[in-house]
Amino acid sequence: MLIAATVALLVAMALTLFRAVAGPSLFDRVLSANSFGTKIVLLIGLLGFLTERPDFLDIALLYALVNFVGTIAILKFFRYRNLGLSSDEIANREDN
Repeated sequence: MLIAATVALLVAMALTLFRAVAGPSLFDRVLSANSFGTKIVLLIGLLGFLTERPDFLDIALLYALVNFVGTIAILKFFRYRNLGLSSDEIANREDN
């Protein structure tokens, strides 16, 4: 049963990678990258359960946080073309 879950997860990851390559827009690609990261978290948790190593859950949680922050950073970069400025500084920059 767990092997079937692992295989199903790997198939879903392959479909997500296909969507990342064939996505018509940038946001489709970012969404598929985020989805792929979520599936990686599930795979790490599943492998930790299969190998009876509960410390893999800590790694999965850390990877989930990195995935979330990375997705937000990518979306902010593509919207404002800068990662270091705040929204107020960007608004002042656009007014000038």
